[in-house]
Amino acid sequence: MNGAPAVSTAATDTTGAGRWRIAARIARRELRGGVAGFRIFLLCLTLGVMAIAAVGTVRAAIEAGLRAEGAVILGGDAEIEFDYRPAEADERAWMDDIAQRVSEVYDFRSMAVFDAPGGAERGLTQVKGVDDAYPLMGEVGLTPDMPLDAALDGRDGLPGGVMQRVLIDRLGIEIGDTFRLGTAEFVLMAELEREPDASSAGFSLGPRTIVRAAALDGAGLLGAGTIYEVKYRLDLPQGADLAALEAAADARFEGTAARWRDSRNGAPGVQEFVQRIGAFLVLVGLAGLAVGGVGISASVRAYLQGKRGVIATLKTLGADRATIFAVYLLQIGVLTVAGVVAGVLLGMALPLAFAPLIEARLPVPVAFGLHAAPLAEAALYGALTAAIFTLWPLARTEEVRAAALFRDGGAGRLSLPRPRYLALTGGLLVLLVGSAAVLSGIPALAMWTAGGIVGALGVLALAALGLRHLSRSLARRRAVRGRPALRMALGAIGGPREEAGSVVLSLGLGLTVLAAVGQIDTNLRSAIDNDLPEVAPSYFFVDIQPDQIDGFRARLDGDSAVSRVDAAPMLRGVITAINGTPAREVADHWVLTGDRGVTYSDAPPDTVEVTDGQWWPEGYDGPPQVSFAAEEAAEIGLDLGDSITVNILGRDITAEITSFRAVDFSNAGIGFILSMNPSALQGAPHTWISTVYAEPQAEAAILRDLAGAYPNITAIRVRDAIDNVARVLDSIAAATSYGAGATLLTGFIVLIGAAAAGERARVYEAAVLKTLGATRARILGSFALRSALMGAAAGAVALLAGALAGWGVMTFVMDAPFHVAWGSAAAIIAGGVSATLLAGLAFALRPLAARPAQVLRAQD
Repeated sequence: MNGAPAVSTAATDTTGAGRWRIAARIARRELRGGVAGFRIFLLCLTLGVMAIAAVGTVRAAIEAGLRAEGAVILGGDAEIEFDYRPAEADERAWMDDIAQRVSEVYDFRSMAVFDAPGGAERGLTQVKGVDDAYPLMGEVGLTPDMPLDAALDGRDGLPGGVMQRVLIDRLGIEIGDTFRLGTAEFVLMAELEREPDASSAGFSLGPRTIVRAAALDGAGLLGAGTIYEVKYRLDLPQGADLAALEAAADARFEGTAARWRDSRNGAPGVQEFVQRIGAFLVLVGLAGLAVGGVGISASVRAYLQGKRGVIATLKTLGADRATIFAVYLLQIGVLTVAGVVAGVLLGMALPLAFAPLIEARLPVPVAFGLHAAPLAEAALYGALTAAIFTLWPLARTEEVRAAALFRDGGAGRLSLPRPRYLALTGGLLVLLVGSAAVLSGIPALAMWTAGGIVGALGVLALAALGLRHLSRSLARRRAVRGRPALRMALGAIGGPREEAGSVVLSLGLGLTVLAAVGQIDTNLRSAIDNDLPEVAPSYFFVDIQPDQIDGFRARLDGDSAVSRVDAAPMLRGVITAINGTPAREVADHWVLTGDRGVTYSDAPPDTVEVTDGQWWPEGYDGPPQVSFAAEEAAEIGLDLGDSITVNILGRDITAEITSFRAVDFSNAGIGFILSMNPSALQGAPHTWISTVYAEPQAEAAILRDLAGAYPNITAIRVRDAIDNVARVLDSIAAATSYGAGATLLTGFIVLIGAAAAGERARVYEAAVLKTLGATRARILGSFALRSALMGAAAGAVALLAGALAGWGVMTFVMDAPFHVAWGSAAAIIAGGVSATLLAGLAFALRPLAARPAQVLRAQD
């Protein structure tokens, strides 16, 4: 043997360095023979690393694009935003002092109205009222091509406006037609193709319309108490210290609820979403690596099984356990490096190859290039996964004895490796999970994902063991006598080979991820399509002026198609302090991260349940009191008697919490975190909001009458809002399905590897069966039944685990009902059966074609 001279010195050179030199020489000589036994190993590792590297590269490219184009996305180097009012003269003067140019932008929702020949058409739109300086950075794209200033100048004495195509189509309007916003008329001059600062606006319920802010004077849309934002974009001097300016702005506008943003994070909502969905997809990729780990482990086990004679020879020549372990550790280490490098290169190259397609589908700038961090992260995950799944089979090299040269040593007894290998495997697993928790940025999700993967693998391993025992038991039952194909299939599944374990583990985990995605997606769609319409209002009306609410109610009270109308006064306020401590220092909670709706009433509304404390007496005019939403109060840690400070229109109001009440936000109705006594808000300008529950056939008439009588009122059709959310969910589900598909593809590769590894055994099995008189059809039927049964078992376990995961997400995350989606369930089981059939039958041709005499003679 080529390695013999090197091993002959093993008995004398037992130093660590000497042992590794000898091991390296033997490993190098064995690797010269090729890597045919490691194709599945390399495919699984490469595919898993590639998926994680590709997702990470796209995420890094988006984040780099957001950083590089932060000023363009934001619309300036910095932005100061006010709610429901423009800046006062001294505030504007301060901004003019620090900036070279300042642009003032009004942003609000309204109804665009077009008087079509068949009657008025109305559509919800997000209006941007701009000045002559807009845009400070970037360019607005219009069709037909013209400068924005020229478009907003209008014609025939009317100011101009531009709209996105979806709104143009919805209204049935054409370029040159006249439309209204409130009571102001505009002429449509162009289609809005590109809005440079669109990504900074966040989620929008309606398509965009841009007009000049000055043209909105007298339109009734920006009155006291109405909901709108005023943003001041700043073009700062070159080299301006953004951090210092932010601190100065915080000090200058303290107590005014003004908010600062700058180009360091021009689109925080987009960036956070990208980070979270990217991290989630990386975790899904880790599930794919876990599936690949099953194939890696099986490949290493099969390779070492074929090397039993070599290992026995090395031991006969004096090699100790450590040297043999080092030989195969080095071989697998080299192959791991090759697989990881290939995966990293492919994961880097694929996004670059599809860059034009990705850029066209994304509404944000993308800076593709070499991003080292996600590639290093993918390489780390790949290396750790390979180490975890190869240590156990590597440790079994110690079980091979020199006597295996002289008699069939069998497969060796299945026993646990020595404690040090178990400890090392456990340490690597902790390192992998810890790395995922730190690098994902979502530690809780990473821990739950890791726990889910380990739990799923454990359940699938038990299911495989149970399948083998059940098959072995059923094969002996009288019920299967006379069914030789079924009996042979059951006997093969319950036999000593580990094919059932590989199939159930690899395919089962991939199907589990896909089943969970399918169950969650189907239940979310069911909640949107079936559950919400039963409880959700038809319309959500905002910006109803106090002098309009009586007429508004009068129109609806006389309509038999209207089943319910809820209305409440509304202001917007920011919780700035709790018990005298800045609110953000007390808790990191969504209620404290922006402005919230505030209402008032003498008595609790009929729809409100006070869960703790007492409501103020009717006509109370003492110190301000507030009733807080019970669930959110518990999450923040509030108690009765605590004080909170709310900034409303620049005025700080400190109120005592005197009651908690149940607030249900899931039915799309009116819900307020804060409700105060009326005298606390006396004199504050405000508007009313209302929800209207009506029969579908009456919705158009209600909108026509109310919008015609009160042009300033904005109507939000709840179904349209739900559809917008559904589209976002569709995108997330699609992205997750791609990740699950990659996991399933890895599982199919492992299946192919298991089928290929068992081909030799099936050749011998087919030869024996032919000798005993079995026909090809019966043998093929046995192979097919074997594959179908294992696939059905994997699909059934995956369905159970996926349904459990779906139930957990819907119940504890979405707070929505769950039911098993049987269509998706049937597809999962059918997919499991089909996958195993394809993989098994692909390697059934050679066994069926083999001649029994040749096969059996070769066994002598």
